[in-house]
Amino acid sequence: MKVDVLVAEIGSTTTVVNAFTDLHTPDPIFLGQGQAPTTVLEGDVTIGLNNAIEDLKANLGVLELTWGEMHATSSAAGGLKMTVHGLVYDMTVKAAREAALGAGGVIREVTAGRIKERHLKKILKINPNIILLAGGVDYGEEEVILDNAEMLAKLELDVPVIYAGNKAIQEDVKEILEDGGKKVFIVDNVYPNIDEFNILPTRRVIQQVFEEHIVRAPGMSKIKDLIDGPMMPTPGAVMEAAQLLYDHIGDLMVLDVGGATTDVHSVTEGSGEIRDIMISPEPTAKRTVEGDLGVFVNAINLIELIGKEEVEKELGVELDQLLEERKPIPRTKEEIELIQILTREAVNIAVDRHVGQMKDLYGPTGRVKVAEGKDLTRVKWIIGTGGALTRLKAGPEILGNLRRDRGKKLLPPLDAEVLIDHDYIMASMGVMSKRFPEAALKLMLKSMKY
Repeated sequence: MKVDVLVAEIGSTTTVVNAFTDLHTPDPIFLGQGQAPTTVLEGDVTIGLNNAIEDLKANLGVLELTWGEMHATSSAAGGLKMTVHGLVYDMTVKAAREAALGAGGVIREVTAGRIKERHLKKILKINPNIILLAGGVDYGEEEVILDNAEMLAKLELDVPVIYAGNKAIQEDVKEILEDGGKKVFIVDNVYPNIDEFNILPTRRVIQQVFEEHIVRAPGMSKIKDLIDGPMMPTPGAVMEAAQLLYDHIGDLMVLDVGGATTDVHSVTEGSGEIRDIMISPEPTAKRTVEGDLGVFVNAINLIELIGKEEVEKELGVELDQLLEERKPIPRTKEEIELIQILTREAVNIAVDRHVGQMKDLYGPTGRVKVAEGKDLTRVKWIIGTGGALTRLKAGPEILGNLRRDRGKKLLPPLDAEVLIDHDYIMASMGVMSKRFPEAALKLMLKSMKY
């Protein structure tokens, strides 16, 4: 059997492959899916990929499977590790951080102002895949940014540096970093003017750098040799898919609960009234990643947040043996019920951290209402993707019962509708949209069900 495109999603705990055909027709087809545990710990992620392809063949009932193109996304081996360095935290640092997160980065260190020796030591320990340097509005501050470039140039790391700061000193920054042996990418300023974000160019370059240079997971270089199309960070691919959907159906929020993290993507400009009282700007497309809220790798943390006794009471079994014997892909009734409890908690905490809120400020003229953070009050659609929400029968119920009684939080309205990425293909569609945008949109719309 031959298919048009095979898309591999190499996650922290599970590798999924999706098969698609008839992509050049008005009715593209999702043929099926295979999955297997990711094999980072075995020293080669291609083992898990081949196992997932074998599972796909079994699901399709075929002995042989070939494809015209293979695309891939990855969040294996800790995902796309980044450090972000800017000038003022609420301005350039925030803009750079939003750009990195939206592209699929996992932010391990953020600095504002001058980079110091202690920061360099921490960066060395983190060993990031990409360093993002920003700072200053265009034609504004120069000295601190140039000093930061000098500091980063001293790092004994073979890591690409993206500069997205004051454009007046682009050439100076490039020369300093290249003299330090760094591969440098220059992009438009993420914060060119006061209260103006310009993060899309940086997001694109981060994904480009990931595709060209990131092969850190064991066997990932083999994956690059196998694929014909682009490779993207999985969260960045989900964001691409969310933005494609937003252009067609309007304001939305996507929740992706995984084995290691829980990501929230929102694409909405929010309410005009709220925008007028915002303390600082927010991007239309925003992603937050909660590295402590995974239902497998970080299950213990979620259990502690809920309370072990509460979880055992709801499950009706003791947790210790269950946790010791559980697998990345749950099989038993108890394992599935545990994942359901953890997913519910992960969703609520992640949304709570993602959403903005109203605040009261007091000054000489009395109390003034202001807003801070992401405004979700115009969200029409709450979408669930990822292994947990798409495979649990309770996925729609979990999203439909988001806690919405948290005071001044700028949460989605009660009439926002829940959709589940039934075929579990959003990340695949994000990467596939680079080559087949119309087919990707049609396939996603087919997949979206209550």
